[in-house]
Amino acid sequence: MNKWVEILLGLVLLVGIILIAWCSSIYSWTLFGKSLNFLSAAWIFLKGGIFWFVVMIGFLLLMLGISDLRD
Repeated sequence: MNKWVEILLGLVLLVGIILIAWCSSIYSWTLFGKSLNFLSAAWIFLKGGIFWFVVMIGFLLLMLGISDLRD
């Protein structure tokens, strides 16, 4: 695929997703009584990812420290 088409398609998808997330948080979208607030869901997912990233870094440092004690 042409590099310019890839860049343009990527920008269109990125801007589209940002607009959908923003509109779903501003205009209370509901389906069968459930809220479709994509911005809130993305924020919760990001916070969970940051939490597990910090936990894994701590676990890695713990294992490296135990490994250094052995030597």
